[in-house]
Amino acid sequence: MNPSSPPVYDYIICGAGTAGCLLANRLSADPKKRVLLIEAGGKDDYLWIHIPVGYLYCIGNPRTDWLYQTEADPGLNGRKLRYPRGKVLGGCSSINGMIYMRGQARDYDHWGALGNDGWSWRECLPAFMKHEDFHKGADEFHAAPGFDPVGKRPGGEWRVEKQRLRWDVLDAFAEAAQQAGIPHSNDFNRGDNEGVGYFDVNQRRGIRWNAAKAFLRPALDRDNLQVWTGAHVSRVLFDDSEGGDPRRAIGVEVLPHGGGQPEIAHARGEVILASGAVNTPQILQLSGLGAASQLQHHGIAVRHHLPGVGGNLQDHLQIRAVFGVTGVNTLNIQARRWWGKALIGLEYLLKQTGAMSMAPSQLGAFTRSDPSQPHPNLEYHVQPLSLDAFGEPLHPFNAFTASVCNLNPTSRGHVHLRSASPLDAPLIQANYLSTEADRHIAAQSLRLTRRIVAQPALAKYAPKEIKPGTQFETDEELARLAGDIGTTIFHPVGTAKMGPEADPLAVVDARLKVHGVRGLRVVDASVMPTITSGNTNSPTLMIAERAAGWILAGT
Repeated sequence: MNPSSPPVYDYIICGAGTAGCLLANRLSADPKKRVLLIEAGGKDDYLWIHIPVGYLYCIGNPRTDWLYQTEADPGLNGRKLRYPRGKVLGGCSSINGMIYMRGQARDYDHWGALGNDGWSWRECLPAFMKHEDFHKGADEFHAAPGFDPVGKRPGGEWRVEKQRLRWDVLDAFAEAAQQAGIPHSNDFNRGDNEGVGYFDVNQRRGIRWNAAKAFLRPALDRDNLQVWTGAHVSRVLFDDSEGGDPRRAIGVEVLPHGGGQPEIAHARGEVILASGAVNTPQILQLSGLGAASQLQHHGIAVRHHLPGVGGNLQDHLQIRAVFGVTGVNTLNIQARRWWGKALIGLEYLLKQTGAMSMAPSQLGAFTRSDPSQPHPNLEYHVQPLSLDAFGEPLHPFNAFTASVCNLNPTSRGHVHLRSASPLDAPLIQANYLSTEADRHIAAQSLRLTRRIVAQPALAKYAPKEIKPGTQFETDEELARLAGDIGTTIFHPVGTAKMGPEADPLAVVDARLKVHGVRGLRVVDASVMPTITSGNTNSPTLMIAERAAGWILAGT
């Protein structure tokens, strides 16, 4: 990363995460286009990235995680949360839960209704399918290589498989959910994800399948693609030359790992920010794009007043209820015994199955917090284990955890600069449970969890509520307890909101071009105007797939 003179590229992609890896693949497919992909982290050559249970060793590890933390949150009764973000090739797809989830058709139809032409479910579905490699083969909602459903392009690189495990306690929870009125589902990705069943995951034969493997590695031998790692983008550069266009992005300034003089890279085509819902708004603000008062507070010259930059932060808060059980095996006991750990390791070594192939959550359910809801507004992540907090030891008794989140929170937070230094972590204020509607749904969701666990299918295991505790009954008590036990499920979005220019908080237009400037696009989860109804990694890939087509077409 030490060129003798600033190199010139057609496209510069800032961030080699989920979106950046796909963009690098698609844009460099044209051998006439020079592409630079810049990543602040290192290569994805750490063993624990690839073993699914290794997320335990990647989150909170400076080798793979930005190590962000939220500010003290009133909705969480003053607590701060660890806020993992991938800092490695593959980004969050290298450290996340591997769950393949598109959300609901209504999510995308709503984006379109907000004035974003071209973002309906019908228009987004082909982009999901364009890169999908679905284990069951192709049909009207899925694609797989070698198939050509209804004359459409066959699928591609993003492998989606069934999990290679099962647990009696999870099967019992699924049966109990059905007894409570939640239907069975064997596919959450057909536009309406209501139901209960095991999640599909982004793995290949029990090994994590991240965006770097799927999209970047096949393109690395292209002469027109260059990848910089250990390179921190500090700001976007504009044409401030005499007679130039000061609203035209022409490159980026990059800080090399370990210090030294900043490097410059120039773009004759576009600069594309794909750094995620935390880092993208930080780069925009450092570049003079944001709320004028905030930029001036940090001594940053205002390039263009965009008050929505960093605002509109949305995330899924999971409320983790823990139930002790008897007469059934859970990971708590199995993984605490030395011989249990040895058997787990041996099974994975020989077959790539079992506990080491586990995604963080195995069983899912989508349902309504109450019958008046017009669509499923809750998501469950159920695990055959329990602990006090992520990263803490497993409990010394058999238990399972039923985590539930409000899919469509009305609370909004923000990501703002802490200082004018690009090396200072931004200030993340999530504002969880800051609306009455979110607190009410939190209380309802805990009651629903109790109703599911009280069904006959789980009775043989004598479940006992450990957390939050049956002594808490009122809405006020349960909402406060939700603040005590809730934690992020790692789905921040929305901080560079897509919307028409008439929307005062919109940052990008429907083709993801930044309002008020030229040659600059945002392509990551930050552009979502509202959060999708489920896990956000694969929707981010869909966004990148669509953007790549527009960029190559010059639209």
